[in-house]
Order: sequence, then C-alpha cells, then structure tokens
Amino acid sequence: MSVVVLVGNPRPQSRTHQAAQLVAESLTGRQADRTVDLAELGAALFDPDDPRVAEAVRAVTGADLLVVASPTYKAGYTGLLKLFLDGLPSGGLAGVTAVPLMLGGHWRHSLAAELLLKPLLVELGATVPSRGLFLLDSDYTASEELEKWLKSARPQLAATVNGEAIGQAIGAVG
Repeated sequence: MSVVVLVGNPRPQSRTHQAAQLVAESLTGRQADRTVDLAELGAALFDPDDPRVAEAVRAVTGADLLVVASPTYKAGYTGLLKLFLDGLPSGGLAGVTAVPLMLGGHWRHSLAAELLLKPLLVELGATVPSRGLFLLDSDYTASEELEKWLKSARPQLAATVNGEAIGQAIGAVG
C-alpha cells in the first residue's frame, strides 16, 4: 500500500504539510510512505527532466492513496500545485485514489476543495470518492470538521483504494 502526500504550499514544512500528514495518518493509522513538499523543489518544477521532479511525479502517479493539500490562495489552490499537476501526463493519476484537502483562514472558502481541487484531480484521472476537505488553518489539529469528514470518507475511500489491504487499513482505522 502506497500512501503519498502532495503539498502545494510555497512555504516548506507548513501547516498545510502538517494537516496533510494528519489526514493521511488519520485515514490509514500510519504515516505516509512519501511526502512531496513542492516548496522544496522550487524552480526545479520548471524543468520536467530534473531528477527530483521526475521522482516526485513517479511517487504521486504511483500512489494508491494520495492526499493533495494546498492552502487557499485567492479562493483557489496555489499556482505551485497547479504547476506540478500541469506537468503530469494526461490520465497520470489513473488508478490513484485522491483526497483533496485545502486549508484556509475563513469558512467562506470551505467549498474550494470540492469545487476547484477535486475536479482538477478527476480531470487527471484520479478517483475521488469523498467530498473535498476544507479545514481552518487555525484549528486543523483538533477540528470537529475533520472528525465528521473521516466518518463519511473512510468507507468511501476503502471501497475505491486499489488493493484489499489498503481498503482494510482505512476501514480498520474508523
């Protein structure tokens, strides 16, 4: 079972990074196998032949479960995340079950993950069975919204994640 976290925050080791790790661990009961923090790749993202970018693409496209996280910028996801995802091949996320996660400062942006990030992941071929998750960046570690989302998302994700072991891991955590 391959669990990967993709973080599109321009600040390395951000709250978005921490929240994505929390979501992955809450779903599976263990830490993600790999975290791709796009802030660490920086300008290399403009060079698809860069070995670090190529490795990040392999990790993301080879994931069984992918948590894609971005802060809310101008009511949308970051350009950094868009730049990386634009570099994926057409259908590059086929076979990947994805979780769209966005953090923001106010609930008025709470539909951003569902209306903006989820369709992008689906367009790339990912299966996105649960609704997008939005968390306030001020309380994501003890969020009542996260707990409510986990209750509905676990069975949806368990039903679609490739491999019986992953579905059992997600189902067992709930």
